[in-house]
Amino acid sequence: MAKSPEQEHPKKAFGWAARDTSGVLSPFKFSRRATGEEDVTFKVLYCGVCHSDLHMTTNDWGMSIYPLVPGHEMVGEVIEVGSKVKKVKVGDSVGVGCVVGACHSCENCTNDLEIYCPDMILTYSTVYHDGTITYGGYSDTMVANERYIIRFPENVPLDASAPLLCAGITVYSPLKYFGFAEVGKHIGVVGLGGLGHLAVKFAKAFGAKVTVISTSISKKEEALEHLGADSFLLSRDQEQVQAAKSTMDGILDTVSASHPILPLIELLKTNGKLVLLGAPEKPLELPVFPLLMGRKTVAGSATGGMKEIQEMVDFAAKHNITADTELIPMEYVNTAMERLAKGDVRYRFVIDIGNTLAATKP
Repeated sequence: MAKSPEQEHPKKAFGWAARDTSGVLSPFKFSRRATGEEDVTFKVLYCGVCHSDLHMTTNDWGMSIYPLVPGHEMVGEVIEVGSKVKKVKVGDSVGVGCVVGACHSCENCTNDLEIYCPDMILTYSTVYHDGTITYGGYSDTMVANERYIIRFPENVPLDASAPLLCAGITVYSPLKYFGFAEVGKHIGVVGLGGLGHLAVKFAKAFGAKVTVISTSISKKEEALEHLGADSFLLSRDQEQVQAAKSTMDGILDTVSASHPILPLIELLKTNGKLVLLGAPEKPLELPVFPLLMGRKTVAGSATGGMKEIQEMVDFAAKHNITADTELIPMEYVNTAMERLAKGDVRYRFVIDIGNTLAATKP
């Protein structure tokens, strides 16, 4: 007979889980494995709410395994380390992002790109090496191999840094890889949400000129005055779009809803690159002729490998980059999901796990 989630491992754990495609989260008792010789166990203090959590709880992508404990932007304090762990010690501030396992032998893994490993294991709703299901950060504790542990400097606020582990690396990685992280480059950022606002912050820290591209004029003041973007382009205004054609070296498109990409391609200079970071439920239409007439590129990018995530966290600490967050108690999470679905958040919900989760125990 199969063991219950509470009996699979020796360490009792508690969190909130979705039980079916309704996506409704509620208290959930389960278990974590014992700390292995290469493992780090930490007390979860904060966990960001990512848009992919919303997709996964309702099985929008057809890959969810229930019960499902979401959360891949978790940070906290180390409470136990294995005998072979060298990276961190008890008391250190650490985090875990989107991945907790990979094959460690393929070309991607040997090049520090675990996120692209064919056998990559997601932080939640995936089968781990031992055959059990992974559970995420909407919970009191986490156990992970030290390879997947990210160290946080002492001077950073953990609550506002938690979203860096997904949203932050999702914009940092393409900025670096596609050559956008250079002084004087003109970079467009489509969408001013959880990813978009961090894209502006990182691009500016790299010395780029940044234009926020949005369908909402209400985002203009925020983009220019609060986030420090150099300009704002209202994508519904054809005069503005025409005036900006062929002016951008690169564009990060953070939008997850279906939308036309032809106007974005036309904003690019010759050899410009449009990088898609969102995951629309329906395929986008790709016009080829505008790509040919300018040697332009449409690409995609996920998060990043562990080495790059650590680099990003250290860069963020040096430049005082954190997410703009709304800190919420655990019991508010279902309302937060409803608001997230409507885009009603500025710009990232973060659950105050350390101070509010225990109070929800049945």
